[in-house]
Amino acid sequence: MAKLWFKFQRYFRRKPVRFFTFLALYLTAGSLVFLHSGFVGQPAVSGNQANPAAAGGPAEGAELSFLGDMHLGRGFRDTGEASSIARRYGPWFKGKDGNERAKLGDYGGAWSRALKGRVVREKEEERAKYIGCYLDDTQSRALRGVSFFDYKKMTIFRCQDNCAERGYLYAGLEFGAECYCGHKIQATNVSEAECDMECKGERGSVCGGANRLSVYRLQLAQESARRYGSAVFRGCFRRPDNLSLALPVTAAMLNMSVDKCVDFCTEKEYPLAALAGTACHCGFPTTRFPLHDREDEQLCAQKCSAEEFESCGTPSYFIVYQTQVQDNRCMDRRFLPGKSKELIALASFPGAGNTWARHLIELATGFYTGSYYFDGSLYNKGFKGERDHWRSGRTICIKTHESGQKEIEAFDAAILLIRNPYKALMAEFNRKYGGHIGFAAHAHWKGKEWPEFVRNYAPWWATHTLDWLKFGKKVLVVHFEDLKQDLFVQLGRMVSLLGVAVREDRLLCVESQKDGNFKRSGLRKLEYDPYTADMQKTISAYIKMVDAALKGRNLTGVPDDYYPR
Repeated sequence: MAKLWFKFQRYFRRKPVRFFTFLALYLTAGSLVFLHSGFVGQPAVSGNQANPAAAGGPAEGAELSFLGDMHLGRGFRDTGEASSIARRYGPWFKGKDGNERAKLGDYGGAWSRALKGRVVREKEEERAKYIGCYLDDTQSRALRGVSFFDYKKMTIFRCQDNCAERGYLYAGLEFGAECYCGHKIQATNVSEAECDMECKGERGSVCGGANRLSVYRLQLAQESARRYGSAVFRGCFRRPDNLSLALPVTAAMLNMSVDKCVDFCTEKEYPLAALAGTACHCGFPTTRFPLHDREDEQLCAQKCSAEEFESCGTPSYFIVYQTQVQDNRCMDRRFLPGKSKELIALASFPGAGNTWARHLIELATGFYTGSYYFDGSLYNKGFKGERDHWRSGRTICIKTHESGQKEIEAFDAAILLIRNPYKALMAEFNRKYGGHIGFAAHAHWKGKEWPEFVRNYAPWWATHTLDWLKFGKKVLVVHFEDLKQDLFVQLGRMVSLLGVAVREDRLLCVESQKDGNFKRSGLRKLEYDPYTADMQKTISAYIKMVDAALKGRNLTGVPDDYYPR
């Protein structure tokens, strides 16, 4: 043995390059094994998490005994599912069967899913009503919004989804590969036989014909329907007292239309376009014109002189649209100039709107938010605090979904964001199987994944809130629904806890930029209720438990719409 070892040493002394190559390969292999074990290893569960009833007093024990013998610190049994949660759903996580679910592209975008078969797509994506074949003219288009072409992969759903995402009411396909969007159809109906060309990316489906459009009316969600092309409808508002200061740019337009006013204000680089009969006003939302007191739309119901179906307001009541111009008054962001003395959590159950709340806080304060985890996709979207260690002290608050005593007590204060569990569970299911703004496929909703997901996550929704109320220090409870309904007031409360003085105009700017890049299109809303009667019964019990815990601490209980159903 010693002789063999001597020969081995002498060989590598003569060939040092081979020795170092061998050493490098050895270290690389070891690193890969270490990384692999880091992603698939089981998380440690503290005693309090494994048995939360034992951690508290008799009342807490009775409160949580309803949840059974699950590991309720995170709401999971000790399975591969728990491992994926602990590691924040990294791209290499494994399922119970040990097979990789990894590659984020497996659940791809909406477009790739649309190619998986027409029958499945029709059941899953039937969010638009076919209204007929229409004449189209290259000199005078039937649909005059945005358009795009794809001569290899065009599908009906791809066109519909793109038009819906931009707020258009109609989507039309032509030549098997062209997609046109519009707010109204400006052409005549023709025979169905004239739309005879197959979609380039979808066999068996018709995508118009030569100068013929297959037109669909999009069934948008209510919150997405009030648009005109890419402009967002803000409502009818009374003329401001000092018009020249509130809306500094004005142009007379005798042949007024929504398009003309929106285009004019966009060219002048203003985010608001206000139509006042034959005058178009442009400006920013300010304390002089905050867009908080909407009037009855009948007061603005004067038809546009150049547009039959749209209202253009009156000299006393303005119809207001938000253009695609970005309001830069609240877009500057940076790290804190000095290390923060407090660690403030932005805590929520997954799917409760944490990413959206981070977006709002960053715009309102001008400082980056951090995270207990690392999500490369969020970093690439502009959340630069994502790379900082959560204890760095350079960020204004830290995103977390943790719910154990040890993790909660690491923070000095917290904003606890609570959302309707029915909505939160669906949002997180969509995120898990479709990405931050994607959607779970029909097969996932109808397969075993959805019932298993609800069984594992629903208890966590309850214990997450209960744990933060019990162990958290200086906890500010914010309901997602209240934040959505009254953003100005609720965001002001959140910023106050963070200890940052913010001007009112900046909060108004945030209101106009509130959606960010993390809002799902309204087109793919499920047309059926995925919750069974048993699921609803179980979730209702959790809602009552959380409601009682909030009221027991002299806080507002859960909103009424949490109850089904």
